[in-house]
Amino acid sequence: MVNRMQFYIDGAWVDPVVKKSTPVVNPATEETMYEVALGSKADVDKAVAAAKRAFETFSQTSREERVALLEKIIAIYKNRMKEIGASVSDEMGAPLPMAERLQAGAGLGHLMTTLDVLKNYQFEEPVGSAVVVREPIGVVGMITPWNWPLNQIACKVAPALAAGCTMILKPSEYTPTSALIFAEILHEAGVPKGVFNLVNGLGPDVGAAMSEHPDIDMISFTGSTRAGIDVAKRAAPTVKRVSQELGGKSPNVILEDADLVKAVTGGVAHMFNNSGQSCNAPSRMIVPLSKMKEVAAIAKGVADATKAGDPRAEGTTIGPVVNRNQWNKIQGLIQKGIEEGATLVAGGPGLPEGVNKGFYVRPTVFADVTENMTIAREEIFGPVLVVMGAKDEADAVRLANDTPYGLAGYVSAGTVERARKVGRQIRAGNVNLQGTPNDRTAPFGGYKQSGNGREWGKFGLEDFLEVKAIAGFNAA
Repeated sequence: MVNRMQFYIDGAWVDPVVKKSTPVVNPATEETMYEVALGSKADVDKAVAAAKRAFETFSQTSREERVALLEKIIAIYKNRMKEIGASVSDEMGAPLPMAERLQAGAGLGHLMTTLDVLKNYQFEEPVGSAVVVREPIGVVGMITPWNWPLNQIACKVAPALAAGCTMILKPSEYTPTSALIFAEILHEAGVPKGVFNLVNGLGPDVGAAMSEHPDIDMISFTGSTRAGIDVAKRAAPTVKRVSQELGGKSPNVILEDADLVKAVTGGVAHMFNNSGQSCNAPSRMIVPLSKMKEVAAIAKGVADATKAGDPRAEGTTIGPVVNRNQWNKIQGLIQKGIEEGATLVAGGPGLPEGVNKGFYVRPTVFADVTENMTIAREEIFGPVLVVMGAKDEADAVRLANDTPYGLAGYVSAGTVERARKVGRQIRAGNVNLQGTPNDRTAPFGGYKQSGNGREWGKFGLEDFLEVKAIAGFNAA
């Protein structure tokens, strides 16, 4: 039985300093499933003190010790993947097969990738007459979101452990169970006490206390750009490192010589994956103006075939969005798109046909969207695709970069050479060509208001390392 009313601090499950909780609601039924404890600054202080003590010894462990630890974590994680998947499905609405395979699988993938990186990473290298040493940065505060809970937890915790850091995790209060299971996995694997700590809570309470804490050396944050700005402001007086992966409004550029059916079908399906609740979702499809009607017809076919329904029912393509606030925000933006003159091709306001409860959104496609419309500028974070027309390749690139965000970009063209040419011009941290998925060994992160720092693979490990130059290291 997962313990939702305690925190994991200094290797033990402990009561909050002040007892306070919040309901966790199933977004498919709108019913409260259980309560989860909420922490305060006092709980953060306890967790940070434990992490600071543990850093003295854990930072000095060998590569071999940390390799063995990750191997134990991976072995135990594999045995609990179905349980993790079920909790993600219940708490944020992902269809159960997708939650088990992709949501839980993403966590396992990052653990395994980090293990491979750790085995071969060079922590020391000669530079001129000096030796450059890469050392753990210290105590890390981690704030993670609800949309890909285990993906974001594992891609922070795994490299932090590999680096020799200690940490405090604040997962989302909307999806606490998978994080609590993860804490149980780490405990069973023998992670030394104080190295990993978990405090549930709200951003203005626990998140703010972590960002401001003088004994936290780094904040690794994933979430909205608005919240990321607040984290950075709070962290500034202590000059701690802040690594952030924030919002996105990612362009999907489809050029006139691309395989239109393949590119549009894949792009729409990708947009609707996870109910559109992915920061790197290809939410702005940029196509030749002359092919707008053809693109709209293809996109409508995909949207109409996308089945929103019970996450545990066979045949469900997408589940609900995470909560009532998100649903209301998405509905408001759909209505705004209609009011501002975009062509509603599929979906629209309200619940999908045959659904009378739950935070379900109709898979929605807008065509003839112009760059000044609200739905072209704001991150919707739901299954809503906007299709924009470009006069030519140069105009497509201009539209792609006409955003304050820069997390991801997608390009489809008749040849990979042309896709590469356009991809190089897109101002984003990740660009996917010809429908190729991300590679977990490559860096993930954004330009502009999509954040800073990089996660995944070797680059994720280096986010948690300080660089020290030692002159005279090999002096006689």
